[in-house]
Amino acid sequence: MITNAEIKRIKALQNKKFRDESGLFVVEGEKMVAEAMKSGFEVEAVYRRDEIGEEAMSRISSLSSPSPVLAVLRQAGGYSLSQIREMVKGDFLAIGLDAVRDPGNLGTIIRLADWFGIDAIFASRDTVELYNPKVVQSTMGAIFRKKVIYCDLADVCEIFTSAGMPIFGTFLEGENIYSSQLSKNGLIVMGNEANGVSDAIRRKTTAKLFIPPYPGDTETAESLNVAIATAITISEFRRR
Repeated sequence: MITNAEIKRIKALQNKKFRDESGLFVVEGEKMVAEAMKSGFEVEAVYRRDEIGEEAMSRISSLSSPSPVLAVLRQAGGYSLSQIREMVKGDFLAIGLDAVRDPGNLGTIIRLADWFGIDAIFASRDTVELYNPKVVQSTMGAIFRKKVIYCDLADVCEIFTSAGMPIFGTFLEGENIYSSQLSKNGLIVMGNEANGVSDAIRRKTTAKLFIPPYPGDTETAESLNVAIATAITISEFRRR
C-alpha cells in the first residue's frame, strides 16, 4: 500500500525545487525501472500499479497514461575539477552543452552519446536539469549509462586544452565538417537552441565546424535542431 504522505512526496518530485532539496528523482515505465535497478543508482522505492492500485498510480505519475511501475531514485553525485582532469586522457571524446534548454533535446543527446560511445557529457550550469521528468523519460535508459556532468564549461575547456586535446564547436561560419580534420579525442561543443555557442566558449574552441546543407546553393532553414546537429556531428567523428 501507499500512504497519502508518500503520494504527496512523490508528486512533489515533479518540481525542480523539491528534487534539488531531496536529491531524489522519478523514473517511470517497465524498461526504465529495469534499467535503473541494474544501474549504479540507489533505488529508494518501487511502486507497482498492481500493488498500489490504478488511482494511486495516476496520482503519483507525471505521464498522461500512467505506466505499470514507477521508481524513486537518488541522484548521482557530482564531479570535482580534479576528477574531470583524471578522466581527460587518451582517446577521451566528450560532448559539451552550452545552455541547451529543451528537455527533449537533452534527452536525445544523452541517447546519442550512449549509441556512439561518447565518454561523457559536460553541461553548462544553465543547461536544462538532467532529472527533469521529460529529460529522464526521453533518454530511454541512457541516463543510467552516460556521465552527465554539470560544470563551468569554460573550466572544462581549459582542462582539455591543458591535456593537449582539441575543442570543436559548431558554427554557421565554421569549416565544412565533411572535409575538416577530426580527431579521436577532444570536446565537441553544441550551443543553445536560439543563440548557438556563447562568445566565452567560442573563444576557447580550436576548430569551428559547419554542417552544410545540400545542395549548398539552395535556400534552407536557418539552422538544424541541436539534437539533430549533434547526431550528424558525432556520427562523422566516429565514421573517420
